[in-house]
Amino acid sequence: MFELKPISRQAIPEALAKVERYRLLNEPWQAESICEDVLRIEPQNQQAVVMLLLSRTDQFGKGVSAGSARELIQRLDGEYERAYYSGIIAERWADALLRQGSPGAGFSAYQSLREAMDYYERAESLRPAGNDDALLRWNTCARILTRNREVRPRGEEAFEPAFED
Repeated sequence: MFELKPISRQAIPEALAKVERYRLLNEPWQAESICEDVLRIEPQNQQAVVMLLLSRTDQFGKGVSAGSARELIQRLDGEYERAYYSGIIAERWADALLRQGSPGAGFSAYQSLREAMDYYERAESLRPAGNDDALLRWNTCARILTRNREVRPRGEEAFEPAFED
C-alpha cells in the first residue's frame, strides 16, 4: 500500500534516543516503529533489537502477544542476553496476565514467573562481572510470588462448594 521511507544511517543514534523517549511517554507503538526503521538499515543493531523487544513487551495485554517478542530472542548476539531477555518477556507476560485479571490468571502468571526465574538463573550463570540485573529481576519475581496469594501453581485451588446441604 505505502512504500516506507528509509532513514539515513547517520540518523540512527538520534532515532534510538527517540525510542527511549516514546517508551517513557507510554507510546510503545511509536518506539516499535522507529526500531523497525533502524533495523531496516542496520539489521544487527543490538540496541534496536533490545528496544524493539521491550517495546513489544510494553504492549502486552493490548493486542501484542509474547510470541511477537520471543521471535526477537534469536537476533540477540549473546547467550546472556538471550537468557536475560527471555526472562523479561516471561515476567512482563505474567504482569499483563495479572493486570487483565481473567479467570485462572494467577495460575498462568505463576507459571510465567517461574519460567522467568529459570531464565534469570541461567543469565546469572552467564553474567558479566558486576552485572546483577538477573538477580534483581529474580528477586522481583520471588517477591511477587510471595506477596500475592492469587499467584500460585495449579492444583492449589481451594474447593468451595457452591451451596451447602
